[in-house]
Amino acid sequence: MNLIIDENIAFAEEAFSHLGITRLVDGRSLTNKDVKDANILIVRSITNVTDGLLKNSKVKFVGTATIGTDHIDLNYLSKQNIQFTDAKGCNADSVAEYVFTALLKIASDKHISLKGKTIGVVGVGNIGSRVSRLAESLGMKVLQNDPPLKRINKDEKFLSLEETLQADIITLHVPMSFEGIDKTFHLLNEDNLKRINNGTILINTSRGAVIDNATLLKESIIRKFELVLDVWEDEPSINTKLLAKTKIATPHIGGYSFEGKVNGTKTIYNSMCKFLNIKPIWQPILPEIENKGMRLSEGKSDEEKLYKLFSSIYNIERDDEVMRNILTYEPNEQPGYFDLMRKKYPLRREFSNYTIYISENEAHLRSILESFCFKVEIN
Repeated sequence: MNLIIDENIAFAEEAFSHLGITRLVDGRSLTNKDVKDANILIVRSITNVTDGLLKNSKVKFVGTATIGTDHIDLNYLSKQNIQFTDAKGCNADSVAEYVFTALLKIASDKHISLKGKTIGVVGVGNIGSRVSRLAESLGMKVLQNDPPLKRINKDEKFLSLEETLQADIITLHVPMSFEGIDKTFHLLNEDNLKRINNGTILINTSRGAVIDNATLLKESIIRKFELVLDVWEDEPSINTKLLAKTKIATPHIGGYSFEGKVNGTKTIYNSMCKFLNIKPIWQPILPEIENKGMRLSEGKSDEEKLYKLFSSIYNIERDDEVMRNILTYEPNEQPGYFDLMRKKYPLRREFSNYTIYISENEAHLRSILESFCFKVEIN
């Protein structure tokens, strides 16, 4: 059996090599010729899996080690009786940690309290539900928008998009959809971007084209926001003028924790074994972390203390700095640099690996830290 696997999938060779001949490839440049003799294809979001890629191939199983499927022609796979699986939820904790590290940085820089602020969560699936829960632990008022869930659950807690966009903070967690009643392509367009309040913090970690990037860049609109962008329209050819206007900019790495990547591999591996009627035997062994015990640093506010802790584990400022280096490259070199940042992304571990020691005076932060999956001890 022949397996074609994106080279940037964690533990790819270790996990899959016992199942057949495994070839690791550059997912961005994959062609029909490359997959012609493959039985199994495992990709990430940078590979568009369409009839053009798979036509006349032997592929019978496609897996994507990502949470989105907008790069997959699901109708074609179904018509060809090709089994498909994704890795929904694999990096939900990673993205949530990214969102709040960014949010706490802005709160610390602006010397504002998050308690009592409203946060509009657009899309309340695996990630959005976590973001909502964590926001509540910080004393924030959560406004939720998710039309599909509202139709299913008939729950009045789900508000209209217009109501949700009136929040102090807006964070987007929707899948990419180009048609239908739940279309999310340019969900934030000129009309509703104009209606958002001045000074709003806008965070996008879903897909770049959920926001109309060209419209967002208009001076009358962009000046309204504290902008955090991890995803960009037309990746890897991003709009560098928009990059220059952001508060925090990163190269689509919100979900790039080591645990998130390994969870994605494990999900696809288990699904593939089930498809092949083979007992799964691979179990990932993650490297131990040195200095897993930490204390809170001094700070003028809880937000500042939490940001210092979060950023000591996940250095979002480093990611922003590396991202802005793209401005030093020629336009034709920028897409390659964008992909290289993702390919060479440093090891990043999730908060659940760490124990935080706090004093009695910091005990009020215990429930917040535990919400973020830290282990907490008072001493």
